[in-house]
Amino acid sequence: MSGRRGAKRGARTGGRIERHPILPVGGGATVEFRFAGRPLPAREGEVISSALYAAGIRIFGRHHRDGKPLGIYCVNGQCSQCTVLADGRPVKACMTVVRPGMRVEPVAGRPELGADDRVPPSGPGVGEVSVPALVVGGGPAGISAAIELGRAGVRTLLIDDKQALGGKLTLQTHAFFGSVADCYAGTRGIDIATILERDLAALPNVEVWVDSSAVGIFRDRAVGVVRGGRYVVVRPEALLVAAGAREKALVFPGADLPGVYGAGAFQTLVNRDLVRPTRRLFVLGGGNVGLIGAYHALQAGIEVVGLVEALPRCGGYKVHEDKLRRLGVPVWTSHTVLRAEGREELERVVTARVDPEFRPLPGTERVYEVDTLLVAVGLSPVDEILQKAREYGMKAWAAGDSEEIAEASAAIFSGRIAGRRIAESLGVPVRAPDRWAQTAAVLRSKPGADVPFAPPAAEGRAVYPVIRCVQEIPCDPCTQVCPVASIAIPDGTITSQPVFGGDCLGCGRCVGICPGLAIVLVEEDHDPRHRTAVVTVPFEFGDDRLPKSGRVTTTGFEGEPLGTGRIVGVRERADQDRRRLVRLEVPWDDRLLVAGFRIQEPPRDSAEAFDPTAQADPVICLCERTKQSEVVAAIRAGVRDLNQLKAAVRLGMGGCGGKRCMELVQRVFREEGVEPHELTPGTWRPLDREVPLGVFADVAEPDGGSEDGK
Repeated sequence: MSGRRGAKRGARTGGRIERHPILPVGGGATVEFRFAGRPLPAREGEVISSALYAAGIRIFGRHHRDGKPLGIYCVNGQCSQCTVLADGRPVKACMTVVRPGMRVEPVAGRPELGADDRVPPSGPGVGEVSVPALVVGGGPAGISAAIELGRAGVRTLLIDDKQALGGKLTLQTHAFFGSVADCYAGTRGIDIATILERDLAALPNVEVWVDSSAVGIFRDRAVGVVRGGRYVVVRPEALLVAAGAREKALVFPGADLPGVYGAGAFQTLVNRDLVRPTRRLFVLGGGNVGLIGAYHALQAGIEVVGLVEALPRCGGYKVHEDKLRRLGVPVWTSHTVLRAEGREELERVVTARVDPEFRPLPGTERVYEVDTLLVAVGLSPVDEILQKAREYGMKAWAAGDSEEIAEASAAIFSGRIAGRRIAESLGVPVRAPDRWAQTAAVLRSKPGADVPFAPPAAEGRAVYPVIRCVQEIPCDPCTQVCPVASIAIPDGTITSQPVFGGDCLGCGRCVGICPGLAIVLVEEDHDPRHRTAVVTVPFEFGDDRLPKSGRVTTTGFEGEPLGTGRIVGVRERADQDRRRLVRLEVPWDDRLLVAGFRIQEPPRDSAEAFDPTAQADPVICLCERTKQSEVVAAIRAGVRDLNQLKAAVRLGMGGCGGKRCMELVQRVFREEGVEPHELTPGTWRPLDREVPLGVFADVAEPDGGSEDGK
């Protein structure tokens, strides 16, 4: 495909999401700003990166080293790919709110001070705050911990670097797994965020600072915080780090192209800011983040061309994988992305099957025309501040992903436990019940063994549920909603398969609440004469995904096509929580097989040939554009000290401070035969992220805002 053709398609990306089955769409005031002299609209309170993507702009500037285009990667303040000049100052576009009349310019070469960089008047001086408990991170773990501390009577300060609390909960439109009693299972993440914020607001002894970043821990056990552009020293008696996780990266040719970015960044654009950033999407990685990201794309009306996972099976919940397959998304295991291609932006991806050693198999290459590739290859805990706090002897705890990467339901529970333990350490007579530790361990558990599907005991029944929980995962909502208690987990273990046995009223509540969309309802007495039955399936999309003819391609639980079904009804009720129940008339013999239907046809790969001789030297450090060959040359020259490597090739000296590239470098060392124990680790020093010097001089912004949006 020519670069010209790809550029035209790229120009059509962008825009706002005009309809969504879960999220409210539309409304809200707009403000005007300028990008490269061009007037653009932004929604009030929106960050620059989202406003640019809504306008179809994916290139934010060019790197000073090689002139290559720069866009977004994390949209979480963890990298510096989205740097722009806002009113003459370099800022992260993903963390900086658009102000009316703001002048935004792409970075072209090294940022230079603009006309507005005159030193404004100084502020009142650096502040200092002492507090019994400081919680860093306002996601599910941090809020839950602060609630427990507040209820225990401990004066607590909760800080978060975003403009609002909630963390990743604000991006999760799907219903949560886990326990109804312990972590809101069956409730959507966006609604859990609202519940937790409401509970937190009722506690007068918990103070909340948003737009506030913990940027360093010091030997005197002080925590440096930048709050709205002011530097504040916080001295806590106890510290909880619940800062979440950052997405891992993967090195391959073309991974630095605009249009290649993290799945979490995509969810921020789509689910938080209601931006439509792509038309054709591909996903790399079959963990829960990648699987859920693909599902969220479908809900936003985006075509998902496919998903690849290098392992023989996806690491995420099987129910997430299977619901994608049922909807028409191909999932290829033992496959990877060889390269991403495009002149200025992503235009296509090349995939291949891999052998058991993850080596690409020649002749298996396939080419897919896409404008976006989501990288979802795992998460790393944000715990640098935690490690330094413990080194300096502070009372420091971790919760959520900063403690262990797991699902948000586990983060909620680990935050509750940490809050109780911190309160107890401060002399408050409260403690976490012993069973909490066991519950936390279950919620953190990875997907367990596959469970054979047990056909329902349907003899003599006119209506009954078909439950396909075919993997050991913690989940119990269906057992809580049945009005006649006919669904139960026989051994009482939350990871075991729920079983139907008893009466069925045909109410469909189990279909409406199952987080994995793994339950359907069968009505056998629909039309015995024509040997048809009705299967009621869960559906989280709008009318635009239902064909006018009413005819659909039915699919089995793992996405295998079965035949044709006819829509005979759609049920919408408030107690279904924005989930619709679609009634399908299907052949009698398919009644126990049908689990859903396609909303898109599996895409075809491109007919264009792939040139396996094409070589490229991938970029391993996006901040400094350091290439893999430079790192390999240093390793072969004998470098074993990461500090020395940093000095030799400028690796880790960019805006992200090595957060993205250092894990990649250690992989290169292993590929060169150097094991981790042979390396001298790099030295971590404050500051943990970029802070304008004016903050330390306590130089105030003319409008009172921060210089970098934090």
